[in-house]
Amino acid sequence: MQMTSMRRLMAGAALTVLPAGAMAADLEVTHWWTSGGEAAAVQELARIFTEQTEYTWVDGAIAGSGSTARPIMVSRIIGGDPMGATQFNHGRQAQELVEAGLMQDLTEVAEANGWAEFINPPSLLEACTLDGRIYCAPINIHSPQWMWTSHAAFEAAGVEPATNWEELKAAAPALREAGILPLAQGMQGWQTSLLLNAMVSGIGGADFYLQVYEAREEEALNSDTMRQIWEELAVARELSQGGNLSDWNMATNRLIEGTAAAQVMGDWAQGEFALAGQTAGTDYGCNIGLGGEPYIATGGDAIYFPVNSDAAVTEAQMALANVITGPEAQVAFNAAKGSLPIRGDIDLTEVNACTQQGLETLAAGNTIPSIDMLLSSDTRGQIEDLTAEFFGSSLSAEDAHNRYVQIVMSEM
Repeated sequence: MQMTSMRRLMAGAALTVLPAGAMAADLEVTHWWTSGGEAAAVQELARIFTEQTEYTWVDGAIAGSGSTARPIMVSRIIGGDPMGATQFNHGRQAQELVEAGLMQDLTEVAEANGWAEFINPPSLLEACTLDGRIYCAPINIHSPQWMWTSHAAFEAAGVEPATNWEELKAAAPALREAGILPLAQGMQGWQTSLLLNAMVSGIGGADFYLQVYEAREEEALNSDTMRQIWEELAVARELSQGGNLSDWNMATNRLIEGTAAAQVMGDWAQGEFALAGQTAGTDYGCNIGLGGEPYIATGGDAIYFPVNSDAAVTEAQMALANVITGPEAQVAFNAAKGSLPIRGDIDLTEVNACTQQGLETLAAGNTIPSIDMLLSSDTRGQIEDLTAEFFGSSLSAEDAHNRYVQIVMSEM
């Protein structure tokens, strides 16, 4: 693989990492968990870390989505101003930082605490592993293949809550007549591409999803199924017209208010429903996939620890890696955030109906790799830009599909 300019910069920076300047008992943690539900989950982590160790969590929240926060995080690390710990998604986002020697090796703490024995599915730990060494601590499983529905919105329109994509389309006229937005869709590229990818797995199925994003088969990319998916994305564009939404939690809030009927979004939306005091199955519905056999992508978040010359910071880093993979933090954080835990050995019998549905899907082995594990950041970014353009313009499904094929094929 040819070394990129970013990698050359990081290779040079690997020898010039400076002390963080934080007090020995403090550990700065950067992340983009800033919505109401996410902030509540972070507070649980900070509380447990402080209670279980001699160190203090110093919160370094960065407003905006991951696409906004990640460049800031990377810039600090390669610039010699590393934080104590930082969030990245499972997959290849931090690979170049690891290859440049800028991330702590967690293999010893992972082996001492038996991570391989309880982290489930094993692909989560594999995503943290490079050349047999472990460089991150998985913290949750997030799947983006969920369609959330507002029971109040469907009731106001006099129709039954949709349980799949076809039922949502059928209910759209009645919803519009009642002044309700059929589909709450944030217009940021990561959200529009999330919907596209949910359709690839939900309409195309798990095998088709793998043909497109893992094997990148030209026949699958040019198939009638993929053409249909882009036509359905054009339908979604119509269903979301008039929403004028940006952030994902603004879209979720429309469901909470009952002014929008559905949203295709990751399971982190549950944190917003919980914060608003809403109950799964009563106030809101949840459906994995868009009508086909339910599959969830086992992506999510992991914590990485930049190399630091301060031994006290390094000790605090190892302590946090141990805490966030422990049973107490796994239950508290994921219950607040709406995600699934990375441990397969904890009691979750009291979780709500939607989380239970996710756990059952995971237990059945109905899982697919996340996009972060299959495509480079550059390819994902191009898909995000294309889908954002598609939703913000009159670009035809046919033209968008043709451009999409070229983007995915360029990964090869």
